[in-house]
This record gives sequence, structure tokens and C-alpha cells, in this order.
Amino acid sequence: MTIAPRGELVRHAHRSIARGSKSFAAASRLFARQERERVWLLYAWCRACDDLADMQEMGGPLGDQSDPEARLAIIRSRTALALAGKPTGDPAFDGFGVVAAECGITAEDAEDVIAGFALDSADWRPRSEADMMQYCYHVAGAVGVMMALVMGVSREDEETLDRACDLGLAFQLANIVRDVCEDDAAGRCYLPVEWLVEEDIPPGEHMKPPYRAALVRLVARACAIARSHQASARIGAAALPYRARWAILSASGIYGKIAELVQDAGPAAWDHRAGTRRWAKFGFVTRSAAQALRAPGPECHHLAQQRRWSRRQFATGARG
Repeated sequence: MTIAPRGELVRHAHRSIARGSKSFAAASRLFARQERERVWLLYAWCRACDDLADMQEMGGPLGDQSDPEARLAIIRSRTALALAGKPTGDPAFDGFGVVAAECGITAEDAEDVIAGFALDSADWRPRSEADMMQYCYHVAGAVGVMMALVMGVSREDEETLDRACDLGLAFQLANIVRDVCEDDAAGRCYLPVEWLVEEDIPPGEHMKPPYRAALVRLVARACAIARSHQASARIGAAALPYRARWAILSASGIYGKIAELVQDAGPAAWDHRAGTRRWAKFGFVTRSAAQALRAPGPECHHLAQQRRWSRRQFATGARG
């Protein structure tokens, strides 16, 4: 068993992102070629881990959920092999080994992401807002940190890494509010138990019609947190090269719009899955080209100051 040539791994990763995330695939085209390929390789690993953890394909319906520990063991084993530069038998993991070697991604970085899959495998639920944000860190904030490394941010640039994490947190909060109905169908809920209790929503009843108005209020709380972290990320993007900054601002706009659509739809938010159409994505890409030339305004800084959570509260290597 050997590792395929880098070009072949990149082509596999490109197919993965094209199928798995149309929103991020659109923004990824804006990177310079080297960063774009690395972004695809990183995405393909994240997608492969997610699909293995949930026994699904490209984020589709969940498969057989028995023996989650065995699936986690496969993820950790293949990731360890990839980081050691050894073939794994899976192009997504082999590609991760390539991008990790090129960008200085460590086993600790990878484990911070895998910890999120471990939470899902343990049938975990967030009790508090801090628990919810811890989960968001593992499944998306830690990926944001690796994305920053892929874009050339120094490991020592803690502030920019923090703000890259903030974008991941905002993205995951958008996913949480958009997917409330789908998660409920799978027996999952990522809104904090304490929030549900405050709104007098019984466990497992949040999708029932009598509680839709209360659920809308909880979504508004999550969206407010997302907006403050999104603003922080926009400030951090100023430290990136122009094309990377353009791509990040485009992705930020697209995901921010998803959260906005959910919030604006009120009780009807989950009648169909919120998303942005192709023309809307093109609009964000176009506007972000100009935004990337300007420094963030005072409103952005004011909103960013309202964020209550940061990478240093959650990351294994950044605590203390």
C-alpha cells in the first residue's frame, strides 16, 4: 500500500468539497492555488472523519450507530498514520498527512477536532452555553485554527489564531440553528439544556408546535453569539494576504446569511433547510472583494468586543 501522488489526492479532495459543502467550495476558489489545494485537503479529512463517526456519506442520513468507539478508533488510527507520513488506505487521510507536513499541523491540533466526534459518539448533550461553545470549538473552531495555519499564519500569532477560531465558532452556531429539526430527528440537540429550561421547554419537545415561539428566542440568542464571533473573525482576516482575506470574508458572509435566514423565518425556519442560492453566493463573493480592501469599521470592532468565548478557554494547547 502506497500514498497516491499529491495531485491525485488534491483531485479527490476537490471532489469531496464540491459534493460536501457548496458554500465553502464557492469561497475556496478565491484562494491562491497552493492555499486552495491545502484547504481542500484539510476539508476532505474533516469530511471523512465526520462521515466515519456518523456512518454517513457526505453528511447524509445517519447510518448504523452501533459501536461508536470502534469508529473513533479508526479515525484516530488513520490520522496517526497520516501524521507519521504512512499510507492509510484512504485518500482523505493520506491527503491530511500531506497538508499537515506542509503546514505544521500537529497531532494535538487533530485531536482537538476528533474530540468533537467523541462527544457525539458518547451521546453527549450540552448542559450550559459553555458546553455548547466547547462543542463548537471542537467541531469547527479547531478547524478554523488549522485553516489559519494552512493560510500561512504563524503558530506564534495567537491573536490571529484566536480570531480564526472565532469564525469556526460562528459557522457552527449557524449549523446548529439551521439543523435543529434534522438533529432532533436523529435524537440530538445542541442547544443548551439550561436554555431550554429557562424557556420551559420539556426535554425532547423543542420541535413541537407549542414551543416554536420559545425555540425562535433560543435561536436568536445563538445567532447573537455567532454575530459577535463573526465580527471578531473579520478583524482577524485583515492579517491575511488579500486573496485569503477575500475568501474568508466571502465564506463569512455566506454562513452569516444562513443564520440570518433562520432567524428571520421565525417559527417557519425549519419547514425547509435554509441555504443561499448560487446568485446569492456570487453576490457575497463580489461584495467581499471590495470589503477585503478596507479595514473593519468601528461597528465591527464594537460587535467583536461583545464576544464571551475564545479559543484559549477550550483549546488543549492554549489553556492557562
